[in-house]
Amino acid sequence: MKSDVAALLLAAGRSSRMGKFKPLLPFGDQTVVESCLANLRAAKIEEIILVIGYRADEIRDHLANAEVQFAINPDPDSEMSASIARGIEQVNPHAEALLIALVDHPAVPAETLCTLIDEWTRTGARLIQPEYHGKGGHPVLVDLSFRDELKHLDSTEGLRGLFRRHRNEARLLTVSSPYVARDMDTWEDYVALHEEVFGYPPAVDSGDFS
Repeated sequence: MKSDVAALLLAAGRSSRMGKFKPLLPFGDQTVVESCLANLRAAKIEEIILVIGYRADEIRDHLANAEVQFAINPDPDSEMSASIARGIEQVNPHAEALLIALVDHPAVPAETLCTLIDEWTRTGARLIQPEYHGKGGHPVLVDLSFRDELKHLDSTEGLRGLFRRHRNEARLLTVSSPYVARDMDTWEDYVALHEEVFGYPPAVDSGDFS
């Protein structure tokens, strides 16, 4: 059941390569972070923990009416493993699997999320990463039998190290959405993704947001 699956959405960083604060950039008629949350909700995921750090108060205010839990990573310059550790602390102890999503993947549709969850339900695979045309992406699904390991990921290897250590239980799942493998690291990435998804550029330029 999807009620057994929780989600971590990681949004604690500074967006330093983007040069602008990624979570609050426009994405269609929403913001980037709102789009990520909407996709998770559309996949019927009830428990979502949003890990924030840099400009955390702005995100809290922006999402004041959203049904989402917040976890704080006090060091926005830390590796992803630190955000995962802060988030996993708040995951319901009865949850059995966890989607770990990144705020720079706002176009991954609910259908793709459901495909990952259905694969876990159907096969019992404990580590699942989506791939599109041979390129791995996000979000990944981690069975929460790995809960303790998620709390203590190596800062240099992160999730990659977890999947490597348990490669016999890891599965690459081919999906139909190219957006699992489309990072939104730079301004050019953001504009190109927006144009591809919506058919028009974002209604801002690189000088409008800090």
